[in-house]
Amino acid sequence: MTASPEQQLYDQLCKILSQYQDPTHITQIFQAYQFGAKHHAGQFRKSGEAYICHPLSVAISLAEMRMDVHGIMAAILHDVIEDTKVTKTDIHELFGEDVAELVDGVTKLTQLNCKTQAEAQAENVRKMCLAMAKDMRVIMVKLGDRLHNMRTLGVMRPDKKRRIAKETLDIYTPIANRLGMNDIRHQLESLCFEAMYPMRHRILKNAVKKARGNRKEIIETISNSLKTRLHQSHITCDVQGREKYLYSIYKKMLAKKLSFSDIFDVYAFRIQCHDVDTCYRVLGIVHNLFKPIPGKFKDYIALPKANGYQSLHTILIGPFGVPVEIQIRTHQMHRLSESGIAAHWLYKSDDEEYSNSKSPANEWVRDLLEIQKSAGNSLEFIDNLKIDLFPQEIFVFTPQGNIIKLPRNASVVDFAYAVHTDIGNSCVSARIDKRLVPLQTQLENGVTVEVITASWARPNPLWLNYVITTKARTGIRSYLKHFKQQEAINLGRRLLEKELLDMNKSLADITEQMQNQLLQAVKLDTLEDLLEEIGLGNKMPFLIAKQLNQDDISAAIKLEDTDSRKESPLIIKGTEGMVVTIAKCCRPIPGDPIVGYFNPGKGIVVHHHECHNSTDGRKKSTNWLEVEWSQDVTGDYPTEIRMELLNQPGTLATIASTISKMDSNIESVNLSAQDGRVSVDYITLTVKDRVHLATILRQLKKLFIVLKITRTRG
Repeated sequence: MTASPEQQLYDQLCKILSQYQDPTHITQIFQAYQFGAKHHAGQFRKSGEAYICHPLSVAISLAEMRMDVHGIMAAILHDVIEDTKVTKTDIHELFGEDVAELVDGVTKLTQLNCKTQAEAQAENVRKMCLAMAKDMRVIMVKLGDRLHNMRTLGVMRPDKKRRIAKETLDIYTPIANRLGMNDIRHQLESLCFEAMYPMRHRILKNAVKKARGNRKEIIETISNSLKTRLHQSHITCDVQGREKYLYSIYKKMLAKKLSFSDIFDVYAFRIQCHDVDTCYRVLGIVHNLFKPIPGKFKDYIALPKANGYQSLHTILIGPFGVPVEIQIRTHQMHRLSESGIAAHWLYKSDDEEYSNSKSPANEWVRDLLEIQKSAGNSLEFIDNLKIDLFPQEIFVFTPQGNIIKLPRNASVVDFAYAVHTDIGNSCVSARIDKRLVPLQTQLENGVTVEVITASWARPNPLWLNYVITTKARTGIRSYLKHFKQQEAINLGRRLLEKELLDMNKSLADITEQMQNQLLQAVKLDTLEDLLEEIGLGNKMPFLIAKQLNQDDISAAIKLEDTDSRKESPLIIKGTEGMVVTIAKCCRPIPGDPIVGYFNPGKGIVVHHHECHNSTDGRKKSTNWLEVEWSQDVTGDYPTEIRMELLNQPGTLATIASTISKMDSNIESVNLSAQDGRVSVDYITLTVKDRVHLATILRQLKKLFIVLKITRTRG
């Protein structure tokens, strides 16, 4: 009598388990299988097979990687919470906390308040990554689950196949790559390629099959040459021809715009040695045997990839002038390159040893926690994760000689944050190989970088335009978010104090009872929250002050700002930062009469008193307040001037030189009109105040090339 498919799969699992697990552990796994089979009874996959076949197939994949007993049990039970009435508590009681946490980590979030499918997917990946940060077995089970799902995509609709394949390529294959699990990554990529581009896959597969026969003689010639030379040098190594994967051939054809014959003309070999010393000796031998191609040697043993991958790569010109690609590594490095983190499995030791592991995979997973703490939502987390998953590394040095690994095109700011978040937050410039450079400078391989910091410095929002590492991006966003919040609180306090002062009161006069009443009425938790709302322009300070001046605050909350009031202006110091901004339409500078507008969520925007936006807006809106420049205002302020100039060589150079001598800087030049004699230019320059601007205009008027000059105000 033929056994059922699920029984055949379980027998296959037991056969693999018997090679490395104790009989007591196999008994525990059998109990998990019985439990899963019972609760999945009556459930079938779209292919028609019993549902329990899927978790058993996942368990087989993990058993082949020598997964521990709890990981195998979690693989068998990974869908029971999501697809049956079983709860996490049930699993905890029957199989222990370890298995329950693993199953919960793999289980999707089924009750999500997500508006879009992308948001739901992002939230699930975020949850999985956080569970992975606690226990690496979560991602092992998830990768096994995804691998079997990809193998059984045949019954799905073509559009659904493509969607699942794209999600796998975007998230799961890069994670497998980052964890060094190349065997699973290659299987997933091949399955995704077939699902997304079935015709391309079929044509390429047939082309490889056809070309393979023609290559046999050349492969044997190269292989025999390598083996003979190694034997003559008394070195024992394994030499194998290496078959290129279909998806990697396709990617290379696409990226380098090469034909199939150009790609498939490269003959690849892998040489496995007993130790690192032998690897370098073999490198010398193959370089003596065939001539190496300059610039094509990579030493990943001395400088491993981010996922821990180690090997020597070189390309040689072989017999008949064909390129020969050779990888040289130890047997241990090969195991690591195929199985990644599973190759040096850590669960047989205690948890402390696992958590303290310094492997690149574990270090990366710990970085995920830092990424998610700074991410505002799950979609932002996914964007950051994708950036982090596709690095092409460069190696740069600190002045002390430590190596810092960064993605290609990383800037000085990325380097500063890679060293330490505090250094990133306070960097002002840097020296590359002792030469002073700006922060946006892109780094190259092998340079030494010394970051220059200052106690007064803080991150600039413009940095986000040229940083590419997740750590730098999240560090900048986190700091700016906190900094803007603190600025808003300080401005809100000043605004409220000003309004209370007009009523002959101060914040110190407000009792705790009045404060609590007000917070309850405006539905906020703390006074700082209220001050932040005022500073961001979401609450009007006059209304809040008026409410605090009433006996019944809850009744006064409905008051409108209709009463006439004595109003003292808010003093603008120029150092308020992001919650006080200068309007670009009129560009007011210190000394100009100004007016402030509450822009909800952003703070106060300062306009010139005569700006058409302010005169029109004040007729329609009550969100305006009187402001004045402080006597000791500091900083440089942009303003725009219109110039009619004689159109002759060197005109702009003369103007720029004059402005520079007057301690000013040109931000932009816009040529509006030009004929044979006259050009009209709009120049944006920085000034300290009206007096500074007047001095610059006087000097410019003295130039014979200046026909007319005026300041623009929007």
